[in-house]
Amino acid sequence: MGSYKKSDPTLGFLTKKETEGKLSRLMTVKNKIPAPIQSTAEQILCEARECQESEIRPPKQNIADSAELADYRLRKRKEFEDLVCRVRWNVSVWVKYAQWEESQKDFERARSVWEHALEVDCRNHTLWLKYADMEMKNKFINQARNVWDRAVFLLPRADQLWYKYIHMEEMLGNVAGARQVFERWMQWQPDQEGWRSYIKFELRYNEIDRARQIYEKFVQCHPKVDVWISYAKFEVKNGEIGRARNVYERAVDKLAGDKEAEMFFLAFAEFEERCKELERARCIYKFALDHIPKGRAEEVHKKFVALEKKYGDQGGDDAIVWKRRFQYEDEIRKNPLNYDTWFDYIRLEESVGIKDRVREVYERAIAYIPPAEEKRFWQRYIYLWINHALYEELNADDMDRARDVYRECLKLIPHNKFSFAKIWLLAAQFELRQLNLNGARQILGNAIGRAPKDKIFKKYIEIELQLGNIDRCRKLYEKYLEWSPENCYAWTKFAELECSLCEAERARSIYELAIAQPALNMPEFLWKAYIDFEIAEGEFENTRALYERLLDRTKHLKVWLSYAKFEASAVEGYGASEMSEDGLQEPSHEKKQVCIQRARRVFDKALNHFRVSAPGLKEERAMLLDEWMKMEKEFGEFGDVHLVQGKMPKKLKRRRPLMTEDGPAGFEEYFDYMFPEEAQTTNLKILEAAHKWKKQKASADDKQETRALGP
Repeated sequence: MGSYKKSDPTLGFLTKKETEGKLSRLMTVKNKIPAPIQSTAEQILCEARECQESEIRPPKQNIADSAELADYRLRKRKEFEDLVCRVRWNVSVWVKYAQWEESQKDFERARSVWEHALEVDCRNHTLWLKYADMEMKNKFINQARNVWDRAVFLLPRADQLWYKYIHMEEMLGNVAGARQVFERWMQWQPDQEGWRSYIKFELRYNEIDRARQIYEKFVQCHPKVDVWISYAKFEVKNGEIGRARNVYERAVDKLAGDKEAEMFFLAFAEFEERCKELERARCIYKFALDHIPKGRAEEVHKKFVALEKKYGDQGGDDAIVWKRRFQYEDEIRKNPLNYDTWFDYIRLEESVGIKDRVREVYERAIAYIPPAEEKRFWQRYIYLWINHALYEELNADDMDRARDVYRECLKLIPHNKFSFAKIWLLAAQFELRQLNLNGARQILGNAIGRAPKDKIFKKYIEIELQLGNIDRCRKLYEKYLEWSPENCYAWTKFAELECSLCEAERARSIYELAIAQPALNMPEFLWKAYIDFEIAEGEFENTRALYERLLDRTKHLKVWLSYAKFEASAVEGYGASEMSEDGLQEPSHEKKQVCIQRARRVFDKALNHFRVSAPGLKEERAMLLDEWMKMEKEFGEFGDVHLVQGKMPKKLKRRRPLMTEDGPAGFEEYFDYMFPEEAQTTNLKILEAAHKWKKQKASADDKQETRALGP
């Protein structure tokens, strides 16, 4: 009793002495140094998730008769009723309740639930959408119309309700009803998208006049620049130029002070320019420059100058043209190697249309040759020659001058250091357009001799192939391969040419020469083409020999898989064929079994290679087994899944330290694979270590007994 009196209730009926002793032991800190390996919160959460038990799911319930069904429905309805009484404000509960009643095909109860939900929150347009969707889905069209009418009456600003209502009527083919809904919607003056959808609706049914009437109401409701421009473009699209001009003219008075008036005047002027009404376009630009602030009129001024440059005084006396010429001459005087300035100057003179002046500027421009013989300095300059030749051919219609331009350009380029395939091809194509086949061949032959390029060979071969000159194509391919023997594309195309001519032996010889080359840029492309060729020819033995030769060079996973798939589908003449139910000839069981055995043999060889020669490629080995498993399943009754299951690895998630320049920086997770033979080796090592530990412990116990007995 004495100790009880001394105890303090605030301390849990412990004495102060006991409390002080316990607190002193609890508050003692032995070591404040942080642990050498720190655990992050992310690692703790990951470990907790791994240790988490699987979710407990209720068992499935099977309903046997109507009494159980009625009991189930009664119990489910009671759960929903209790839930909606408890959380009446939660809309999702009402939706689930109604959808459950719908799933039970009790539509009256479902409607009752929806109505009660709308009493709770009638401003929620999602409820109306789901309610109407239920009626439409179950083909209660009149009830759906009733729901839509109530919804749009109550929420006229919810555009989605109108869209859905109209879509339903249009899907039912009730075009007049959809139009009536649109009219009801337009009375509320919706945003621009609503009006545009109404216009698109009328245009779908080719109601041009109705669409025009809608546009009239549209521009009154939304008198914006883009709306007026859209209205005018609509009239232009329908060929009503006069009506389109009238729309633009009506909009000028209303949009002159608008912030986006610049865009409107540009569209109006471009419309008149397309109609070849240049004086009208000039007047529009001048009116816009007078009424738009200068800070926003830069684009208008630029377009106005471009119009004057294009359609101004053809004699060259226009002030704008002379001003631009002076500016270009000044820039050229400062830097004559600025070829962009020359291009702008030439474009100006071409818009004026005086041939002599255009030729003079071209000749002055090409006279400034780049100072260094490096291709990067010539890449912009060479287009001066190209544009000059095209101008002489297309605009000036002087073919002799165009030919001279190409000839002089080809003389100027230092082909021993670099060349341009584009120039050679353009010159050859020009000669072809002039029906000068010998001239084109001479140009392309010179190109191959002086500056061979892939594009030149391909184009030359294409021309000769179109003309049907097979011998020339063969010679060109030979030249092509002499110049670039590592080009797999050239070898493949050469072989395809011979194959198209039914010269299988020639094609096979070409492929053999190709794969014998010491260096190839795309060997996998070439080998695949060769294998596909042999398969197309039906030479399965040659195909197998090719695969074996390819495996001597590379043991890549894709090669093994391709080989196995080939063997699985390479049906040869083993056994008789059978007729399917459709009357088609199918391979017999004997053929299928032979194919399957060959495919399995390939998989076994591949698996043995990855196990013995490349044990580090565990992921490739696992992928090989996955493909084998898929193939065994595809074999159907002939497949043997158990043959592969015993070889499948276990996929393990491991962690390893992540090392940086500053030392360890945590851990990273990775996936590893443990194959059956590795698991057996691991178990044997564990047993061996346990046996060794047991022997050591026994010897230690003997030593202790000997010491205890003494001498």
